[in-house]
Amino acid sequence: MRRDFQHQVTTKIAKRASALGLETLNVSGMLQNRKLAKALSDAALYAFMEKLLYKAEARGVSVTKADRFWPSAKTCSGCGNRKAHMDLSTRQYACHACGLVMDRDANAAANLKHLAERPPVSEMPRPLKPQA
Repeated sequence: MRRDFQHQVTTKIAKRASALGLETLNVSGMLQNRKLAKALSDAALYAFMEKLLYKAEARGVSVTKADRFWPSAKTCSGCGNRKAHMDLSTRQYACHACGLVMDRDANAAANLKHLAERPPVSEMPRPLKPQA
């Protein structure tokens, strides 16, 4: 049942997306946390990721992977302000710079979306050289 559900969901995502932004999580490290271990092992994240990646590649969907240390949850998706520290128990993101308040995971997802929508480095405009 889990495998069938994962195939259905990953197919829908790959069909609808033009670009994907994914976090590379340290799942083995997260499994050491006894509060998260059961939920994470039930989710079978690695199998889900594999299915999503091969379906995205087959459809020509670009995939951008964020480094596991990239602060997607600590960065404001509205203004880009970054918090120095944010406890995992804090479930709501509140930006002191622009006043944005939203669910922590929704904020991280918005940041990953912004990351995925950026043009590749080779397509980014080059800065003008100062005239001598």
